Amino acid sequence: MGNKIAGIGELLWDLLPDGKQLGGAPCNFAFHMQQAGFETFVVSAVGKDKDGEEIMEVLDQLQLQDSFVRIIRDYPTGTVTVKLDPAGIPDYTIHEPVAWDHIEWSDKLETLAGDVDAVCFGSLAQRSPVSENTICRFLEATKPDCLRVFDINLRQSYYSKEVIIRSLGFANVLKLNEDELPVVGEYLGYKGNEESLLNQLLNKFDLRLIAYTKGSGGSLLLTQGERSFCRVPEIKVEDTVGAGDSFTAILLAGMLNNLGLKETHVAATEIAAFVCTRSGATPILPQKLLSKIII
Repeated sequence: MGNKIAGIGELLWDLLPDGKQLGGAPCNFAFHMQQAGFETFVVSAVGKDKDGEEIMEVLDQLQLQDSFVRIIRDYPTGTVTVKLDPAGIPDYTIHEPVAWDHIEWSDKLETLAGDVDAVCFGSLAQRSPVSENTICRFLEATKPDCLRVFDINLRQSYYSKEVIIRSLGFANVLKLNEDELPVVGEYLGYKGNEESLLNQLLNKFDLRLIAYTKGSGGSLLLTQGERSFCRVPEIKVEDTVGAGDSFTAILLAGMLNNLGLKETHVAATEIAAFVCTRSGATPILPQKLLSKIII
């Protein structure tokens, strides 16, 4: 394997109506990057409890590298209660305080940060000072050409103007959705329609790519020189949990494999749609779809 990839942040059980599933955006991202052929690392923490033991077992089953998942005695493993509406759209209740609020910095993490070619992070895991500090130090320790993907992931009240703006400063790839764009635009004092707000973000920050998702309304990719819009294929939705994380992973795979923007966008859209047809965030992806992104 060539490129090394990290997902840093929350690691938890999604408590879905039909049972619990491994979750946490950075972990979901890492799993799908691994399926696309990359060496991936999950950076997080679980509790020294039954839920934590089971997460470590699932990571092992999925062959995900877990040497950067700390086991913490003082806090429980993270859980999120997920309710689905009739269209399969999730509503999350994220519990606290939990182990992934306490991802501690280490020399080992500093070494990993200097080795990775891409890292995905969000705002949720920065809700606590310990994990926030670790995420920022990790990003500061990456190589200049590392792809630093800020998947905003606004949840409940676990975000702030300060965290969003500082994270945008670290990022060179941004993913956000139709609910998050107005919040970011307001924080930055931007006016205008969707595309105007996105272009203002692209020009203000050092971003190579913005991925803007609108659920069933499709998605838009913007770079300084290109624009790509993709519609969502007609599918029977089981749930949409983790679909955005698979979309992010395949976008990054395309960038690292130097594929064209439109080619990458179509593959990411098809794979995210497939994830929506399965329960949970980490289904095995069909080789037919992966072959479009693997070189």
